[in-house]
Amino acid sequence: MSPNLGQGSGYSVFPPFIKFLLAANVAIYIVQSFFIAGLTYSGRPVDETVMTLFALWPIETGFMPWQLLTYQFMHGSLGHLFFNMLALWMFGMELENLWGTKKFATYYLLSGIAAGAVHIAISPLLKETLGPTVGASGSIMGVLLAFGLTFPTRPVMMFPIFFPIPARIFVMIYAGIDLLSGLMNTSDGVAHFAHLGGALGGFLLLKFGEPLFRFIDRKSGPRPTRLRDEDNIIEAEFRDLPSRYERREVVTSTAPPPPKTTTPTRFVVDGAPITQEMIDEILDKISQAGYHSLTEKEKRVLFEVSRQL
Repeated sequence: MSPNLGQGSGYSVFPPFIKFLLAANVAIYIVQSFFIAGLTYSGRPVDETVMTLFALWPIETGFMPWQLLTYQFMHGSLGHLFFNMLALWMFGMELENLWGTKKFATYYLLSGIAAGAVHIAISPLLKETLGPTVGASGSIMGVLLAFGLTFPTRPVMMFPIFFPIPARIFVMIYAGIDLLSGLMNTSDGVAHFAHLGGALGGFLLLKFGEPLFRFIDRKSGPRPTRLRDEDNIIEAEFRDLPSRYERREVVTSTAPPPPKTTTPTRFVVDGAPITQEMIDEILDKISQAGYHSLTEKEKRVLFEVSRQL
C-alpha cells in the first residue's frame, strides 16, 4: 500500500470499528477474568450472573433476545479471544477500509446475530446438549466469507494451514471443517453451526443486503464534510499513476477520435489485468463525484492497485 494513501485518505491499519471491537472484546475479557471473578452479589457469583444475562442460551433455558448481540463480545479463554481478534484484524481491516465503517459494522453484527440464531435453532435437532455460547467466531466467519468473495485470489495463511492458499479456498476449507465437525457432533466445545450460520448470514447480506446498507447510511446522518477532503487526497494520490506509467496527455482536437486502445499496466486484480484506461475512468469518476460514488468493484480495483504500487 502506498504510504500516503494510508494517511488521511480513509485507509487505516486500525479502522474505527475494528479498533472499537478489539478494545471492547479485550476490555470485557479483562473485566470478566480479573475484576468480577470471585465477587458475589446477594449470595450469587457476579460472573455467573453476567453469563446468565449476556451469554447466548438455548430457547428453553434462559434465552433473551439481546443475547444474540452481547454473546459476540464475550470469550471463554485467552486463546479464544486472541485467535478471534487476530482473524478479525487480518480479514476485517481490509473490508472496513473498502466498504466504510457503517457497512462493515452492520455486516459484522448481523452476521453474528445470524450465527447465534442458526446455532440455537439447529443444535437441538442434532440432539446436542446446549450450554451458554460465547465468542465472536460466528461474526468473524461472516467476515472471512466476505474476504474470500471480495479478494478470492489473495494468498492467506492462518492456523492450522501453514502455507499460503487463495482466500476462496481457505474459506471453503474452514467451512468444510465446520460442517463435518458439526454433523459428526464431535462434542469439542466449539459451536460449529454458529460458524456456518455466520457465513450463511454474511452470504445473504452480500447477496441481498445492499438496500439495507444504503438505508442505514442515509439514516445515520449526512455525509461528513471531511470526506470531501478524503476524496481529494485519494484523487491526488492516484493522479500520480499516469506519470509513473507514461499516460498520454489528453488534448482537445476536432479530428475524428482515434480507435479505442488499451494501455496495459503491471497491475492484476483477481487474476485479470488492469489497463491504464480502467484506472483513468475510476480517477475521473472520483474527480467528478467523489470517492464514495465508486462501485464496490471500482473501489476494489483502486484498493488492489494501491497495494501493488
